[in-house]
Amino acid sequence: MTGRFAISTGDTLAVDGGAHTRDPLEFHRKLPGYRPTPLLTAPSLATSLGVAEVLVKDESSRLGLPAFKILGASWAAYRAVVDRLGGEIEPWSTVAELAERVTSLKPFKLAAATDGNHGRAVARMAALMGFDADIYVPAGTAQARVDGIDSEGASCTVVDGNYDDAIARSAKEAGERCLVISDTSWPGYVDIPTWVIEGYGSILWEVEDQLAERGDATPDIVVVQMGVGALAAAVCGHYRRADAPSRPRLLGVEPLSADCILESVEAGEITTIDSAQDSIMAGLNCGTPSLLAWPLVSTAIDVYVAVDDDRAREGMRQLASAGVVAGETGAAGLAGLIELTQSADAEPARKALGLDESSRVLVLSTEGATDPEAYEQIVGRPQQAVASSSVPTT
Repeated sequence: MTGRFAISTGDTLAVDGGAHTRDPLEFHRKLPGYRPTPLLTAPSLATSLGVAEVLVKDESSRLGLPAFKILGASWAAYRAVVDRLGGEIEPWSTVAELAERVTSLKPFKLAAATDGNHGRAVARMAALMGFDADIYVPAGTAQARVDGIDSEGASCTVVDGNYDDAIARSAKEAGERCLVISDTSWPGYVDIPTWVIEGYGSILWEVEDQLAERGDATPDIVVVQMGVGALAAAVCGHYRRADAPSRPRLLGVEPLSADCILESVEAGEITTIDSAQDSIMAGLNCGTPSLLAWPLVSTAIDVYVAVDDDRAREGMRQLASAGVVAGETGAAGLAGLIELTQSADAEPARKALGLDESSRVLVLSTEGATDPEAYEQIVGRPQQAVASSSVPTT
């Protein structure tokens, strides 16, 4: 079991993520079912990893969906719709009122490409606003994830190709009666992916508030999954903003078979990998970094690690032992941390992060069991049994 590492050669502490406000969090608080997701203390993980403390931000249930993606999809869809309406709508306090404010656009739809979670989130937001949704998934997407998209009332089309092919197909839908809500960017398509990144920032503002309530400081190290880099860009922007109370070291994690960011960092420019992106960490099966995320993730992250699927399975099982339900992508962050603490080749990376027995580490568990059958096969018990043994939350 061998991972790959890259260490930043830039001055990561000089990076500024730019404007980073709580506006998306205020928006999310208006959505049905909003509440902050748990920030858990996991002593068993700290012991096994040989660190002082491991905190887990548990995104297994976010606004009624089994992943964090609704945060970016909802904010981006809202901002894009308001922009399509001319930049202003009357004040609203409930989604029913919001749906009334946007009826003049109908008939209207939202479109997206996805490995599962993002597309389902876009479909959910479309339904809340009274719109249709067309979602495109790459070949090989787990049926459970397709079923999840179908359950939102969306049209789900399987594209004969990979994630990048699904993106290309979804982009063709853009027009007067359709907005494409993508979490990656390309030349001429920047605003919506920017809003997706802003939406993800709600996770990090919640963490700040939860730590403040406990009287705790910012962790020394923050671990984040990297697909196209949108969530990682949100993390970089939050912790490298000018008024950040402290600047933790950042560890970015991706699959060995889809390590497009690590490959790009080593090449010094955005690179598309031509190997099959077939990891069980399906939400990270991306071949090209986001054009928008790249300037941040290529400079603000301290250490990059690519891990194999066995590490993800190990991460799922360890999180389950701590009472956290995490799917394959959700456990990828912990998988990277396990690789960092156990690999004989990781000493330079550990030194770059300052990782030792005194470290306090924040791990983002970004999804629940989005494929319940696979989850039970890997963990050895169903998600319900794990959830019922959940550790106390804060």
